[in-house]
Amino acid sequence: MEDMCGGTMSLMKCGIWSLGIFRPCTSSFCTRRSISLFPGSPTTTQWSKVVSDAEKIVGYPTSFMSLRCLLSDELSNIAMQVRKLVGTKHPLLNTARAFVYDSRNNLQMRGLVVLLISKAAGPSKAADDTLQHDMVSGIYASQRNLAEITELIHTAFLVHRGIVNITELKSCDGPLKDMQFGNKMAILSGDFLLANACTGLAQLQNTKVVELVSSAIGDLVQGIYYENSYLPEKNAFTDDIGITNWMEHIFLSHGALLAKGCQAAMELAKHDTEVQSMAFQYGKHMSLSYKAHLKGNLIDLAKLQEAIKAGKGVTAAIDLCRYHGNKALENLQCFPPSKARSALENIVYAVTRFP
Repeated sequence: MEDMCGGTMSLMKCGIWSLGIFRPCTSSFCTRRSISLFPGSPTTTQWSKVVSDAEKIVGYPTSFMSLRCLLSDELSNIAMQVRKLVGTKHPLLNTARAFVYDSRNNLQMRGLVVLLISKAAGPSKAADDTLQHDMVSGIYASQRNLAEITELIHTAFLVHRGIVNITELKSCDGPLKDMQFGNKMAILSGDFLLANACTGLAQLQNTKVVELVSSAIGDLVQGIYYENSYLPEKNAFTDDIGITNWMEHIFLSHGALLAKGCQAAMELAKHDTEVQSMAFQYGKHMSLSYKAHLKGNLIDLAKLQEAIKAGKGVTAAIDLCRYHGNKALENLQCFPPSKARSALENIVYAVTRFP
């Protein structure tokens, strides 16, 4: 399957290249967002090995997850429209480029974690025999579909977050009509991906899973507004953001989808509430640990140097990262020892390792 997936992905990339969408980016918007799940991951080589080993365990290359949606006629039409943005500075182009390039570098990490924890947990004792015939490589088809849905939701929100605030545009950002057209495409493209995710969610025919994932979508929206509510100035230093506020914001905007995706995967396998809670906690603490490890934000380096000298921020951040990493590892202990559990542990080790 891996070879087939790689070939299909290459064909898709060639087709998009032929549209002229993916050319070197020179826009000032291009550095403002990252499409990967956890930007600033440890090292490219180290992280690639962790992801590659995990993909072999689940038998499902993550670059294959969204292909059914990406290769649809509707998205082909969207790609043709996005082509009109080539030469402009609208961030939707950067998001599209990153979607292709970062597919090799943990774009699909949410789905991969959902698959890994599904395999680590295995079938429950409450599962009926009919479900066993639906299992491939230790993972139910419904759990694989859930992993795809999780990625589609994540990608839809990334596209939506590429909408430009027209009132803040400067003359160097390009013509107003280009930005307005780009905003329309970002809204419609994100809505299309989100609609596909919701359709797939309904097809799972599990009301609790629908409730969980729907609430995660609500959390994502709330997280975006929450972020703007306590950051009066972009990239400003402030003492008003405590650990509690930080954790709440990170959970809403980054951790909820992963945590509730892991819990939903356990629900699809009919695991009890205790196992579901452990899966949820792993996803939550995994996200918090990774965000504490985050590097490469756009900040004033001079102010950063002063802030570091004045306090113990670096040490505190490392301690926070390792704390949540340890909590994530603790919640894996309810699952029997397996290669899948080891892969989930290795992801945490990669996150909490510092030079």
